[in-house]
Amino acid sequence: QVQLVESGGGLVQAGGSLRLSCAASGRTPSTYALGWFRQAPGKEREFVAAISWRGGRIYYADSVKGRFTISRDNAKNTVYLQMNSLQPEDTAVYYCNLERESSNIVRMRVLSPWGQGTQVTVSS
Repeated sequence: QVQLVESGGGLVQAGGSLRLSCAASGRTPSTYALGWFRQAPGKEREFVAAISWRGGRIYYADSVKGRFTISRDNAKNTVYLQMNSLQPEDTAVYYCNLERESSNIVRMRVLSPWGQGTQVTVSS
């Protein structure tokens, strides 16, 4: 089984920045894509960003394009999400997960049970 541990959330004012991290451990596939998702109160979990194993394919939700940047460090089994120009509508619990193909992550297909997530709160 794969374990996912997200960190880096917090409270920030609108226009501010945060950098999230997610470390994967356990029985990970030999190669895998990683992605970020978020769930706001009263809403369903939604896709945010995905990155392929070598980083050659990257996808973003329209709502975060130009503001968020996903990256990964395979030596550390870690994926990052740099979030700039944060807005109150970005407030949510952020989760990471993995799948063999980044395009599947865009379709909300994931391989692992969800971790505890990290709370991001953006004040206006």
